[in-house]
Amino acid sequence: MERPLEITAGITAFATRTPTPPPATHTNSYALGARDVLLVEPATPYDDEQRAFVEWARGIASSGRNVVGIFLTHHHPDHAGGARFLTRELGFPLWAHRLTAERLPKVEVSRFLEDGEVLTLAGPTTQRWTVLHTPGHAPGHICLHEPELGQLVAGDMVASEGTVLIDPVDGDMALYLEQLGRLRALGLRTALPAHGGPIGEPDALFDYYVHHRLGREARIVEVLAGAAAGGDTLDELVARAYDDKPRSVWPLAKLSTAAHLVKLVREGRVHEHDGRYSVAV
Repeated sequence: MERPLEITAGITAFATRTPTPPPATHTNSYALGARDVLLVEPATPYDDEQRAFVEWARGIASSGRNVVGIFLTHHHPDHAGGARFLTRELGFPLWAHRLTAERLPKVEVSRFLEDGEVLTLAGPTTQRWTVLHTPGHAPGHICLHEPELGQLVAGDMVASEGTVLIDPVDGDMALYLEQLGRLRALGLRTALPAHGGPIGEPDALFDYYVHHRLGREARIVEVLAGAAAGGDTLDELVARAYDDKPRSVWPLAKLSTAAHLVKLVREGRVHEHDGRYSVAV
């Protein structure tokens, strides 16, 4: 993606190289607003990319626009890797959810954002971005929705490169699926993901993500239903449930499967005993 890339009037993307899981290689930052500007995602930990971000941000400020802050969708390293350096270097305050701030003890968050809060960016055309707390991928994950423009800053809820990992340590599969349904109900024109280009038909992608996750979950239950007495360990389950995928993806599949199992056990559909899983009877 070229940088900076104008998405539409008052919205520009700036992709930087980050330590993000493949197939993505970059994380998108965004500049929202035509006069008051909010920068999204202080993502990169790399010196050369941080210098490019600083030059971009200072160019915005020197053009007569007012940068009001830097917005962080969540705490993962490919989103917050530059937060400490960039906020200090640029002197702009950092905005995030309180649960994100708790996971970044060395980063100073100046403003805690809450679900339903409206961020008004004044300008020739005023933008009003509603804060949406969308946990599931990460506890403090936040999206921004501009209803008049039909735009969503999606963070890691969806991607146009690959899919989004739900890690059982940070994530919650049930919450994630619930929040995809919430985003689906917004009637969006475009979703602006952290990874990949703008998504022009986001509802179709939300539907695909839900279908894909529930399909994989059904496969997990099917495999467990055919397991030997005593059930499967997580590694045994991954080997059988992902026998249609190359072994190279199994480490990530193991995390996703573990997240599904947490959900299934909580729902009473699967039992766990001594590290083995079986279908509830």
